[in-house]
Amino acid sequence: MADPLDYSALERGRDCNYWEYDRALQRTVERRCDADGLEDLLSSFGELIGTTVTNNADVVEENPPELRTYDRNGERINEVDYHPAHLENERLVYEHGVIANRFSAPPGMDEPLSQVAHLAQFYLMDCSSSVGLSCPAAMTGGAAIVLEKFDDGTLDEYYDALTTREYDDLETGAMFLTEKQGGSDVGANEVRAEPTDDERIYELYGEKWFCSNIDSSAALVLARRPDAPAGTEGLSLFLFDRETTDGELNDMEYRRLKDKLGTKSVPTGEIEFEGAEASLVGEPERGFKYMSEMLNVERLYNAIGSIGGMGRSLLEAKVHTANREAFGGKLAEQPLMQRDLVNMAVDHEAAMAVTFEAAAQFGARERALKQGDEDHAAHALMRILIPVAKYKTARMAVDTATYAMEIRGGNGYVEEFVNPRLLRNAQVLPIWEGPSNIMALDVLRAMVSEQAHESLLTELETRLDEIDESALEATVETARDELDGLEDAFGTIATAGRDTAQFEAKELADYIFDVTAAVLLLERAEWSLERNDDAREALVAEWFIRRELQARDARGIAGRSRLSDHEFDAIIRFNPVTPGQVRPVSADD
Repeated sequence: MADPLDYSALERGRDCNYWEYDRALQRTVERRCDADGLEDLLSSFGELIGTTVTNNADVVEENPPELRTYDRNGERINEVDYHPAHLENERLVYEHGVIANRFSAPPGMDEPLSQVAHLAQFYLMDCSSSVGLSCPAAMTGGAAIVLEKFDDGTLDEYYDALTTREYDDLETGAMFLTEKQGGSDVGANEVRAEPTDDERIYELYGEKWFCSNIDSSAALVLARRPDAPAGTEGLSLFLFDRETTDGELNDMEYRRLKDKLGTKSVPTGEIEFEGAEASLVGEPERGFKYMSEMLNVERLYNAIGSIGGMGRSLLEAKVHTANREAFGGKLAEQPLMQRDLVNMAVDHEAAMAVTFEAAAQFGARERALKQGDEDHAAHALMRILIPVAKYKTARMAVDTATYAMEIRGGNGYVEEFVNPRLLRNAQVLPIWEGPSNIMALDVLRAMVSEQAHESLLTELETRLDEIDESALEATVETARDELDGLEDAFGTIATAGRDTAQFEAKELADYIFDVTAAVLLLERAEWSLERNDDAREALVAEWFIRRELQARDARGIAGRSRLSDHEFDAIIRFNPVTPGQVRPVSADD
């Protein structure tokens, strides 16, 4: 077994290999992926991100992109200027295949990365807290998937540019949805698409209000053709390039960049379309369906960004508490701080378990569709798990970043440290790709349209039934009781009126997350016991279930003993722990 991690060897949560310092991610990949060379690829990438890219990210934060709408002669140019450190980071991550590896086999490997493996690599990039990399890359991957699924080959040059390993040939993607009067209500969008003599080429008119990666040359835009129905069913999808097919600057204006709370390395702005040329993607009036596919992908990327940010915040807290002397010892030796660190670590691993399960179901659904199976169980599971993961991990990322800042004390509030950036960047995660209420309502839609809750209950019950490790027996029974409770909650929501269902939607999403995480953590615990005779993952599952699912008298205070040293070292430093050292939880405790 690997030695426990020594966080005191680091001065800060950087200048290290993020893969080597994230054993929760390592074990996720080991359990879910089977590809020769994958661990070497991720270790190499983790080294790159933890050193050069993370240090460049500091420079970019102080030198964010700048908009030049006009040149010195008053000619409109619509250009965004980037600091050389950002351009170096872009070249490094794209040439290391952060997107290309999802669509073609990495050098030395036989197949493209699975969805889980691809998002593991993306997670490492998110640890740099450089949203100027991760946001455009997420939209690049999402746009490529849309073209792969729905384009008839007309736009192959853009697909090739989105998925290339050659930086000089790269085009990054974007998703221009938001309009001032619409916001999350996409059906209220008013941007018009007027036909031209070419049936596949349209001219766009109107404004988009919140366009991240504004200078993308492969942006997907929703617009309404003449006489199309109102609402989402009347929207078509178009690919917009900064340049026309003749190589001229397209007819639009970048009005301004937004002065945002965070994500300053992403140029986000307003665009006024004035007859800009754009290409129809797929069939007319199916744009919202196509964009919904991209939204599934973007919500997964959003959840990966959340757990990547949580991982970086947690690493910063671990390093600080391992080095900081206070009250006669290291902060990490203080009982209350130990409990806080354990709670942060368990949150991170629960969020990771649910997110990568959603990713695995998305990947299974994509494989099934390629084989002509449109009714695969993975579709329903994906439909309910993705909004749950996106909603819950985003809120958890904000909480984790907030507490990591508090742990560092006054210095955590100072801009020379990374914590302010981690918190600012986390604050957008509950907003992007649909805020919390939209995600909760999407869970209800998945129940009604897909009967997704029934698929989830069946899946979780099957997995619990397959866990037969005696050391987990009591904890499994506690999880099983709560699975029964979740089934009752689904039944109540399914028979309730519309207003009652919506009123309880977020509570339901929280419940889905907690029960799903419990089952997945138990499943992982059994794997670790069987493979390594290590009960460390069992300890994490037990802690999460006791905290989130078990009914407790006196808030659990009366019957709780303090965290033992071996429990703390196991959860925080990944010290191996024998099964006999894990205290079982039961409904009778």
